[in-house]
Amino acid sequence: MESLALHCSFAAAAATTTTPFSLSPGISLHFRSTPIPKSPPPSIFPPSSSFPALRSPLNSLLFSPLPKRRNPLLFLTRATSQNGKDPPPQTTPPPPPQGAKLLPFLISISIGLIVRFLIPIPVEVTLQAWQLFAIFLSTITGLVLSPLPVGAWAFLGLTTSIVTGTLPFTTAFGAFTNEVIWLIVISFFFARGFVKTGLGDRIATYFVKWLGKSTLGLSYGLTLSEALIAPAMPSTTARAGGVFVPIIKSLSLSAGSRPGDPSSRKLGSYLVQSQFQASTNSSALFLTASAQNLLCLKLAEELGIIILNPWVSWFKAASLPALVSLLLTPLILYKFYPPEIKDTPDAPAMAAKKLEQMGPVTKNEWIMVGTMLLAVTLWVCGDTLGIPSVVAAMIGLSMLLLLGVLDWDDCLSEKSAWDTLAWFAVLVGMAGQLTNLGIVSWMSGCVAKSLQSLSLSWPVAFVVLQASYFLIHYLFASQTGHVGALYSAFLAMHLAAGVPGVLAAMALAYNTNLFGSITHYSSGQAAVYYGAGYIELPDVFKMGFVMAIVNAIVWGGVGTLWWKFLGIY
Repeated sequence: MESLALHCSFAAAAATTTTPFSLSPGISLHFRSTPIPKSPPPSIFPPSSSFPALRSPLNSLLFSPLPKRRNPLLFLTRATSQNGKDPPPQTTPPPPPQGAKLLPFLISISIGLIVRFLIPIPVEVTLQAWQLFAIFLSTITGLVLSPLPVGAWAFLGLTTSIVTGTLPFTTAFGAFTNEVIWLIVISFFFARGFVKTGLGDRIATYFVKWLGKSTLGLSYGLTLSEALIAPAMPSTTARAGGVFVPIIKSLSLSAGSRPGDPSSRKLGSYLVQSQFQASTNSSALFLTASAQNLLCLKLAEELGIIILNPWVSWFKAASLPALVSLLLTPLILYKFYPPEIKDTPDAPAMAAKKLEQMGPVTKNEWIMVGTMLLAVTLWVCGDTLGIPSVVAAMIGLSMLLLLGVLDWDDCLSEKSAWDTLAWFAVLVGMAGQLTNLGIVSWMSGCVAKSLQSLSLSWPVAFVVLQASYFLIHYLFASQTGHVGALYSAFLAMHLAAGVPGVLAAMALAYNTNLFGSITHYSSGQAAVYYGAGYIELPDVFKMGFVMAIVNAIVWGGVGTLWWKFLGIY
């Protein structure tokens, strides 16, 4: 759930909180971090306080650790006493631009106005439905072009639907009580608990200790550790920026592999590329591994596709293709994008030293482990016990609050959680009303007629539509934005072509994860890994394309056979 704008927050965070292994202030998608001079081998990982602030899909902050503020009077006193003269005057940075960006605003508004007033309303569609469709298109265009932060633009779309009389107030705000939306919000709080307690850092360090004697083994250790923590840390961007990029940078620097330097190919480039490409399959493996997964199933439900016992059903369907891809990814990149250093004999010792420095598992870490085991158990057995997934998450969060692992200020500071509540609810609400008012059925009918004229069987239509949905993501800088804009429409096209509903809904959802590593802007984690400075832009596109082919073969071959065996179609 995550966007191109992420790199801005890393630059700001690095300027506020810097350690030898925090992300460089120079990190961005265009300005790469400068070479780091050689220094004695550092400790394996930075302290948790050095983790950079992360930004959520599009514009809001995910992790916002407040910097320690210096006493300004004490600072001035020290400056005067040390220099014997007044300190240089402080320059005030220019204020950020206010209001909407003019060109994206005009384009977004124009799309809706053209649809509403210049395109004839189809006879099968009511005026109310067509007007909501125009508002929805303007909202989606704004989410892509970002004239305002995503939450603000979604609120404008919601306000427009009420002011124009398109939707009554209670209907417009109906999705704010949706269970899936609140499950997504609570998942952000779980992710913060993993970072705050250092549990994710500890788990990954253990895998480095066990498997890190060779570069390939090190990559497998990092890949498997992410798959292990993914269901309980439901943000790929949080896992990337809060756990794995700091670990990889520390290991690489200790081996003399520096970002923005020819030495990056010694170790860092391979580890970053491998972790980046594998992260998409970790997100696809579990329903709760990424927020867009939950959104996909909610949108499918709006079209009448109900998946029973969703957590278990999702994992069963994803398990075989995702695990095959996870095992193949480090090996394929080891052949196509090889590191110069093949053996890393010092890594296990460094990891052991780091674990010794971390000390025994803390009380809060044990509480976090117990809480997440309880939550995952309730997600798996929820249907049998009569406990909805969101209630299981609420129980887990309540335990973390009662036992002091998280406090309410932690929840309030998760701006992205509240921002997500706003804009996800607007998209889900509009999509549901478009279905109720007949827009989706009208679009499905048009697609069905086109496909019938081409005489395509449903398997052929399935392949064509899935490939189109994947390739269109080259135009998007957000996975969740892509879902909000196109998931419902493409699912309707699948249904119109005769594709089995559950197969279409889950394949599109898995696809949503897999295209998160095809470019340096395709997802939030893409910006994090590219911004680390170890991989060059041509390599991102080249390896992204290679692994896209590999994933298409694995998920299209192994996956479809596995789904046939499970009786999904």
